[in-house]
Amino acid sequence: MRYLFLSLRPRQWIKNFFIFLPLVFGRKIFSFPENLNSVIAFLLFSLAASAVYLINDIIDAKKDKLHPIKRLRPIASGRFSIGQAKITAIILSILSIAFSFTLNKYFGFTILAYIIFNFMYTFFLKNLVIIDVFCIGGFFLLRIIAGSIVANVQLSHWILIITILLALFLGFNKRRQELRLMGKSAAKHRNSLINYTVHYIDLMIAVITSSIVMAYMLYAVDARTIKEFNTSNLIYTIPFVYYGLFRYLYIIYRFRRDGDPTRILLTDKVLQLDIILWINVCIAVIYFKA
Repeated sequence: MRYLFLSLRPRQWIKNFFIFLPLVFGRKIFSFPENLNSVIAFLLFSLAASAVYLINDIIDAKKDKLHPIKRLRPIASGRFSIGQAKITAIILSILSIAFSFTLNKYFGFTILAYIIFNFMYTFFLKNLVIIDVFCIGGFFLLRIIAGSIVANVQLSHWILIITILLALFLGFNKRRQELRLMGKSAAKHRNSLINYTVHYIDLMIAVITSSIVMAYMLYAVDARTIKEFNTSNLIYTIPFVYYGLFRYLYIIYRFRRDGDPTRILLTDKVLQLDIILWINVCIAVIYFKA
């Protein structure tokens, strides 16, 4: 049971907190049943994500054995059998899809799209240079869409753009660290890595970082944003966005972590504090006109 739980990659569920962004920025955090539906959606999306992770680990078991960190995963290390993983993945997929349609049919279609999209990514798309990172952006976009559906919120186009850019930022940083860690054997672990260079990825990271900051600044001062929240004080959240990005890059380049955003977030208390402060300032501005 311990290795079963670890195979579900519960740490990765933190990515599903993006589902709550529409709730926060749509001013529905205190609205029932939207807040309850968002919690349920988070749990169902986590089940679907775990099913996808299991399938991915089954397909990539041999390649993961070549990775210094991924080789320790239960399936790659042989501590959780492929047969058990297949059964668990099927059960989780059925449960997540069935209950998602019960919650909201459009949310159900989003979960279904997420699972199908992940299958396409695992078997084909992740081997295509640049497309593989754009797929990561697509996965985060589906989380935002799911959150918008269950919270009954129409998000600003700026939030959608920022979400995609942030996902690309995380994706390219992860590819960079995979190249650095794996060296010449990187292509054996992930086919697309043979077409990447650290220099090229650094250029992409620089472009995307600037784009995130610019997009968030434009969102904060956009006339529609000011009218919707009845305040222009969202600009005071900009420094936290700047610092969060710079802190993440500092960790990547200074300490040379493996690039897993979840692991970095869960181990860096300074970055955690920055995100908590950003969320609290956002809530104070949006809900209490601070």
